[in-house]
Amino acid sequence: MAEFTLRIEGMHCGSCIRRVTEALAATPTVHVKEVRLGAARIESDQVPAPIDRALAVIQKAGYSAHLDSVGGTNPTHAE
Repeated sequence: MAEFTLRIEGMHCGSCIRRVTEALAATPTVHVKEVRLGAARIESDQVPAPIDRALAVIQKAGYSAHLDSVGGTNPTHAE
């Protein structure tokens, strides 16, 4: 299973965390590991991983989000 960290902007409280957690949990093939202010860790065993779908549900919930790391590495700095 691949793990991803999503950076989320606009979260300010526990209700924000709950809203994002519920949105991600309702997304098929996305398994929520942790949601905290500003970030979420998710897993998926689907190939390719449904990152775009996860980002879309976060945006639909009212927040902006982008992929921060894949399996503990930052994809924009991978060699």
